Amino acid sequence: MIAQLRICVPEKLSAAVMDCCTGELGVAEVSRQRGASVLPPGDIIHVLLARESVERLVEKLQALNVQELGSVSVSMPELVLSDRADKATADAPGEGADAVIWDEVSRQTGEDSRLTWSYLAFLILATQLAAIGIVTDSTIAIVGAMAVGPEFGPLAALAVALVRRQWQLGRSAALALGIGFPVAMLAAALTAWLSVPLGLFPPDVLDRGSAVEFIYHPGPYSLIVAVLAGTAGMLSVISRRSAALIGVFISVTTVPAAGFVAVALVLGEYQKAAGSALQLGLNLVGIVAAAAAVLVFYRLVTKRLPRGAALRLRRKALRSGS
Repeated sequence: MIAQLRICVPEKLSAAVMDCCTGELGVAEVSRQRGASVLPPGDIIHVLLARESVERLVEKLQALNVQELGSVSVSMPELVLSDRADKATADAPGEGADAVIWDEVSRQTGEDSRLTWSYLAFLILATQLAAIGIVTDSTIAIVGAMAVGPEFGPLAALAVALVRRQWQLGRSAALALGIGFPVAMLAAALTAWLSVPLGLFPPDVLDRGSAVEFIYHPGPYSLIVAVLAGTAGMLSVISRRSAALIGVFISVTTVPAAGFVAVALVLGEYQKAAGSALQLGLNLVGIVAAAAAVLVFYRLVTKRLPRGAALRLRRKALRSGS
């Protein structure tokens, strides 16, 4: 798996950046365009390298303060035909699919964890679908609600925030969950409250639905499924395999539990509402804990740039720029 870096750097740091790029294991090509950047003024450096070498090179560039004085962008070309690139991938330690680019993970989860109108809309629609599936005893509608729910983004962001101590990201994710679920549940409760006098479903509907009993009967497997889903979800984020997220969405009982709480409270089924609320809590905690454990594991097995090496790189850049 090949990655491409575009580095915008001031001329005084250009030589040090070139040394970092050409000396990194897994680099296939390095090119420099002198004076190509107008704002800020400087050089543009393009690097073609194995994905598993990206994180270490980015750390070196951060040690040189490139992100403050210029910029670093990472992209993944769909197709690269190059014997040098193939050799660089073979020489780089590890596998590209297992490589973690921490800034990429933080940025991706951060974008998915913001409290936006589209996030609220998807969560409200998913909870409404779940409520309809509950009162109609429709497993298909409940599965559809699971697939529509956008809650994994904030949950993954919480895990990243805990592991990397990015508290601003954690606050953003907590806000999305803390406001999103109550608003969605309130909308579902309002819909259920209006539906009862209209005769859309009988008041004892929760006593008839055998297909939805698993929602308000949490057990050990509720937590086990949440842990497995959180693990699979974070692995899919790290490896950029978005297709696996669909399986994660339809395996956890977050949105259906939220919808059941809303309907049960309207119908006065407080014990069932408490059971589904417990189901919701178990799923949220299990997903975050498992996702954080995956990140901790990858962090332990990934070699980080030693602090002494970072300081030496910075001193070398300052000497070359003077």
